[in-house]
Amino acid sequence: MIDHVSVGVADLERAAKFYEAAFAPLGLTRLIRRSATIGFGKTYPEFWINLRAGMSPVPPESGTHICLRARSAAEIDAFHAAALKAGGRSDGAPGPRPEYHPSYYAAFVTDPDGNRIEVVTFLKGGQPAA
Repeated sequence: MIDHVSVGVADLERAAKFYEAAFAPLGLTRLIRRSATIGFGKTYPEFWINLRAGMSPVPPESGTHICLRARSAAEIDAFHAAALKAGGRSDGAPGPRPEYHPSYYAAFVTDPDGNRIEVVTFLKGGQPAA
């Protein structure tokens, strides 16, 4: 149903470095570069960052977030670690979220512009793979 999503960023190069690092564990890479936008994906651009030079940070209370699907808990753990190392902030450490669904495993980060990104997988038997 959804073909792609995009977020605004105040500094395109800073955001590109962040997303390249954070998305690497998920198999998403930079596919397209234009003067004011960069598209990430596996085979086509599914996630875009768009330069909004005068943009203020996204307020935490905005309620907006984007959720991407991972294949495993290990991918989510690696995404979270890479995002923090690249300058993101944790908004929810990797782990089960039984309040959402018995097999829900996710992590939440906030990028340098305040965009909230979640990555989720659904575990078989409710347990992360070893």
